Amino acid sequence: MVSFRRCILALTVLALFAGLASAQVGGVNQLTCATNVSVTPTLRAEGYTEQTGDITLTCTGGVSPALGSQIPQVNIQIFLNTAVTSRLLPVTGSANQSEALLLIDEPGSGLAGYGPSLAQKVCPTPLTGCIEYVSTVAPAPGLVAPFSGGTLGTAVDSCTTFVASACTVTSNVFGANVFQGIVSGNSVTFFGVPVLPPVTAGSSRVYRITNIRANATSLSGGSAAGATPVIASISISGATSLLITNPTPTVGFVQAGLSASASGVSNRNQCNNYTRDSISTLTFTENFGTAFKTRVAALSNTLYAGQGVNFGTQNIPGLIYNSESNFIIPVNGGATAGLADYGTRLKAQFSNIPAGVRLWVSTINVQNNALPVFPIAPSGASGGNTGTTPYGVLVQSETSSDGNIAGFQPTIASTDVPSTGNVPIVEIPVVNGSATAVWEVVNTNPNTNESIRFGVYQTSASNVAQNSPPPGTGTVNLSYAPTPTASFSASAGAAASSTLTIPRFIADTSAARNILNINICRTILLYPYVTNIQGFDTGLAIANTSTDPFGTAAQTGTCKLNWYQGASNPAQGDTGAIASGTVYTTLASIAVPGFNGYMIAVCNFQFAHGFAFISDLGARNLAMGYLALVIPDPGTGARPANGLDEAAAGTGENIAH
Repeated sequence: MVSFRRCILALTVLALFAGLASAQVGGVNQLTCATNVSVTPTLRAEGYTEQTGDITLTCTGGVSPALGSQIPQVNIQIFLNTAVTSRLLPVTGSANQSEALLLIDEPGSGLAGYGPSLAQKVCPTPLTGCIEYVSTVAPAPGLVAPFSGGTLGTAVDSCTTFVASACTVTSNVFGANVFQGIVSGNSVTFFGVPVLPPVTAGSSRVYRITNIRANATSLSGGSAAGATPVIASISISGATSLLITNPTPTVGFVQAGLSASASGVSNRNQCNNYTRDSISTLTFTENFGTAFKTRVAALSNTLYAGQGVNFGTQNIPGLIYNSESNFIIPVNGGATAGLADYGTRLKAQFSNIPAGVRLWVSTINVQNNALPVFPIAPSGASGGNTGTTPYGVLVQSETSSDGNIAGFQPTIASTDVPSTGNVPIVEIPVVNGSATAVWEVVNTNPNTNESIRFGVYQTSASNVAQNSPPPGTGTVNLSYAPTPTASFSASAGAAASSTLTIPRFIADTSAARNILNINICRTILLYPYVTNIQGFDTGLAIANTSTDPFGTAAQTGTCKLNWYQGASNPAQGDTGAIASGTVYTTLASIAVPGFNGYMIAVCNFQFAHGFAFISDLGARNLAMGYLALVIPDPGTGARPANGLDEAAAGTGENIAH
């Protein structure tokens, strides 16, 4: 009995130590994943589809599963503090399947090891993931798998023979290593991702999450530090557990990407003709070096090399491309993940353009409105510093496609040059006072803040008799493009979509910038005393001297005669059309019988001059004459139409002969 009790005690102690040992082993072999965002990019606050930084989970430890067993699967979900706007690539049975990708072991990177040496293989069932097994077959000769079991223990996609529900022989066809995410609101989920622990000391398994785009417009308020962080929260669920360090990494910072301006307002007269006349320079300036991007990273120093497709070249995990596209590979259903539709586009939205005014813009960026940026044809497109001169070209519309690898298609060829200089320009249609011009960035240097300038020009033919072009102020709003229009609303643009283009941006909400004033050509004349009472009368004359030896355009217009004598004023008079080079005359007794006061004549042509002659009837005893005074036009702020220099012109009753 004593011996039996001693045996029981020994077994109890042995079990206790075994449990402790097991707990220690479990602690040592816990599968742990360290979170990292190697590059935390700056996102444009104006952008709906901004690229966040790649998240990598580098996992070590874990317990080796048996050869031939099914690898445990997990669902990896990424939440953002804003909407996920990665492009949706729907195929049958895979609603909300997106371009967001999870890659296992950096396939196709060229790094050392078995996983990086594999080709990129997309899981065909993103809603459920892919079942994979621990291989019992060695990988290709010369490739060392970083798993326990030496060259065995790699993941394969099929099982040849099952015995007692275990896979005893597997093929050597490696398993899927690229998984597409399913987007819902502010999250993206990668379903059924196999988690094969690396086990061996010094080995690791890497899960890279890329191509997640975010709506940065909802985070554009900024913070005390000047930028708002984009925070990702990582959630793991499934058949195994992953201990994640730093499950809430920062994947981007949001700040305004664009500053834009117009060079000021140009005053033009209704009575003059203008032909492709320079009126404004539009300047787009990036607030950080990567706010302007080409469609893809250029691979050569040739024109439009950054506007193609780059299949098979922009698909190296972890590489920074500084382009609107990110990690590009073909995926399920013939779709393409990661490819943007075009490079950064810059938009000028013109409004309130007076009828009869035609608009022209430069087809490329300019040094000034007479000289294009040098050279006219850039030596190279952007990306990899193959070109360092910022360069933009006019395109057909906000959403016209850049085309395919055959070439850059949406450019608009110039049709003319301005009245001064050799800038290539093209007319843009004005419809109901509105017009739009859009340029695409095809060359940029990500290492510096750049400015790109474009010229604006106008053509108008004077027809004063028809009040054409009518007086008014044309304006412009400047922004990235495309912006919400009839084709898509702001709310739709702020969510993931399978139909809207990438990139897309919020509309310009700032005050419109004035660029063009059409001022009516008029001269305002003051006759300070006009009378036809008590035996007196006043002769009035208005000369239209727009015909002169100085090349002034001949103008014809009427004068409105405004009579003032106190509480009871006569109705406004009208001279009728006064042709250039002629003089209108009348008598106060005919125009306003019984009048005694002053008169202001508003003449719709330049260079009107007035004269008055007061006398008794027949001018027998008393007579005098005076020149009408010229009042600077208070409606335009301009100096007098007769060219006299007034110290405070534009204040109205600041008059001169």
